[in-house]
Amino acid sequence: MTATLMSLISILIGILGANITGLYFKKYSFGLTGNTIAGVFGSVFLNKSFGRLGFSPKYIIELNSINTTLFIINIIVSFLGGILAIFLIYMIKNKMNKT
Repeated sequence: MTATLMSLISILIGILGANITGLYFKKYSFGLTGNTIAGVFGSVFLNKSFGRLGFSPKYIIELNSINTTLFIINIIVSFLGGILAIFLIYMIKNKMNKT
């Protein structure tokens, strides 16, 4: 597995987290397309932020072996990034509609 494939898996997990959040919390849903876009950006942003701590794909694939602990942490951060993006975008949307 390469670092690029790890990044794509992380983005897909972020999309999954955002769409599951939109499915269970209808109030926060932006539709399939909106949730997907939020999941991509939320996953990438949180992974880039926490990747500096050693959870990035290049650290997961070090010496041509997969560090499963770092991979699981990366997946959890991606999923949470998708979830947090939905709630953050909803709050921003409400703030903009009030003015």
